[in-house]
Amino acid sequence: MCRGILSPCLSQALLGSNTNAMKILLDTDIGTDIDDTLCLAYLLAHPDCDLLGITTVSGEADKRAMLASVLCKQVGKDIPIFPGTETPLLLPQRQTIAQQAAKLPNWRHDTEFPTGQAVLFLRDIIRAHPGEITLLTIGPLTNIALLFALDPDIPALLHRLVMMCGCFNAIGGAACPPEWNALLDPHAAAMVYKAVVKRHRSIGLDVTTQVTLNAASARQRFSHYERLRPVLDFAEVWLQHTPVITFHDPLAAATIFDDTICTFTPGTVQIELENQRLLGLTRWSANNDPSPHEVALQVDGSRFLNHYFDIVGA
Repeated sequence: MCRGILSPCLSQALLGSNTNAMKILLDTDIGTDIDDTLCLAYLLAHPDCDLLGITTVSGEADKRAMLASVLCKQVGKDIPIFPGTETPLLLPQRQTIAQQAAKLPNWRHDTEFPTGQAVLFLRDIIRAHPGEITLLTIGPLTNIALLFALDPDIPALLHRLVMMCGCFNAIGGAACPPEWNALLDPHAAAMVYKAVVKRHRSIGLDVTTQVTLNAASARQRFSHYERLRPVLDFAEVWLQHTPVITFHDPLAAATIFDDTICTFTPGTVQIELENQRLLGLTRWSANNDPSPHEVALQVDGSRFLNHYFDIVGA
């Protein structure tokens, strides 16, 4: 368990555990939608993923850290976990609780984590591995905006920034709505999209909503995998309110390891901050290289689901 910024597990993260694997940092609001939990289970299972640390964001960040700890313990991995920022930069918090924390008593998990150190942790790891870290963000972007503000050199030191964020194409003929991660902290999202990163990739709602399982199929498939036992338990909280599981965040993670799952188009993303009704809307325009961003526009859903369950079942 990580108890301080100079803890042994931080030292392990600074060194990395697998020199041949992709070095990943995960920033997540695990505990609300079940897709964050599915994403973390995938990263913990992937043989080419060297997960150096997890930071949590949004309301009840400490309980979100506990939920991440459950999955790590389920597979016997000691990953540094740091609760991060709970409040958006300028707006009131709309995601105040981690609903899946109701299931914590069912599972072993750590209960003590370093406080106030998530952004510093991210900075230290990225600086220790310049040009090697893929930063995967699957929640509101408050931690990442603070990181980039604290150390403006960090974006250029990343190997890649991969985000489940935004919506970039029509969904079923309807215009894209503001996506949740951008909507919860639009000012943070705007800061992150303005940062100059070597490779800045977004996977949005228009693509992720094409990859789903209904409740019965999800229960049936998850039950086959030991590492998904906690996920199945946590999923029951989510399934009380919706009959479908959408693989938003696991899809973003999978594109790190398999470039054929989605097709990407270069362009520029801007965040709406003026119109209060559309606050957080992602406005995307395609343009030729060099472009600041690349956006997923198509997905091979069957390929993704086969890939996902091959990895978690290995």
